[in-house]
Amino acid sequence: MSNPVRPAVPALDEVTIWSLEQTSPDDLRPSAVPDAGVRIVRSEVPLPEFSRFLYTAVGGDIRWTDRLGMTYAQWQEALDRPGAETWVAYANGTPAGYVELDPQDDGVVEIMYFGLIPAFRGRGIGGHLLSYGTARAWDLAERWPARPATKRVWLHTCSKDGPHARANYLRRGFRLFDTRTEREEPVATPGPWPGSGRELLP
Repeated sequence: MSNPVRPAVPALDEVTIWSLEQTSPDDLRPSAVPDAGVRIVRSEVPLPEFSRFLYTAVGGDIRWTDRLGMTYAQWQEALDRPGAETWVAYANGTPAGYVELDPQDDGVVEIMYFGLIPAFRGRGIGGHLLSYGTARAWDLAERWPARPATKRVWLHTCSKDGPHARANYLRRGFRLFDTRTEREEPVATPGPWPGSGRELLP
């Protein structure tokens, strides 16, 4: 009797995750401001359609997949949390990237998502956007009086992110406080239009 053929088990990807923090607004080291064609505006209407566009446009080529399965209602709930903010960089009127701030307990704010749409990377916009978004995390309570003053701003990045991401955080004054390694099942790069048939191969 022959042995049944078992499907091959895909090898797990090894992913390094770095967690970084600032514990005082004086930690922030702002970058140079790019040309006058760049401006950063808060998206004050919590709109899942716009948020999902930013998420897929920025993260489609670096395997951001954690929110792709969320329903419209779940996305709306995430955006409606008191203190949650999305700040969008525009280059000559076109969205170039964004920062999403996640308010947490005891005066902690996480930079939940940050990045640029691929066409705008390498133009000096990322450092400015991160500087601006971090400053808004520090003064978040000025716009949300029910929240305590910010005492800590933190984020995490990983080896799946862009090659310059961690260096940008360190240049802005974030300090590394934790490093860990996880093994994950490999996923295809979804691209900016998940499910459209235009997915990119890993």
